[in-house]
Amino acid sequence: DLIVHVRDITHPDTILQKATVLSVLKQLNLPNHLLDSIVEVHNKVDLIERYKPTEENALAISALHGHGLEELKEEIEKRILTTTGKKILTVNVNLEGPQLSWLYKEATVQEVEVMPEDGTARVKVIISSSAFGKYKNLFPN
Repeated sequence: DLIVHVRDITHPDTILQKATVLSVLKQLNLPNHLLDSIVEVHNKVDLIERYKPTEENALAISALHGHGLEELKEEIEKRILTTTGKKILTVNVNLEGPQLSWLYKEATVQEVEVMPEDGTARVKVIISSSAFGKYKNLFPN
């Protein structure tokens, strides 16, 4: 669904390395939409004072120090959701019913916050539109 190209931005041949990687990817006959949506990541920015990417849409990170990783995670999540047509939703479920089990089978459950006082839970899921439509039909309340 997505290609993430992580480059050592401090390497003296980083530009040549990028060209080589892109050439190999093109030779693999990947779909154009995949090649056009590569997430470009510049790693080791902690070794270059005040580093700012000159390439459009490149993300600057330091894996060693954790700099930029949250932004990278958000970008990957956004691109995957766009590519797959899925969305992130929070739904309230009755824990006595089959809703939570159904969500575990048909969606990707990210978080479950249980409210023991009323026997419900807030469930954050990644789900397709069609699966969410089925969910609403099966569990109208």
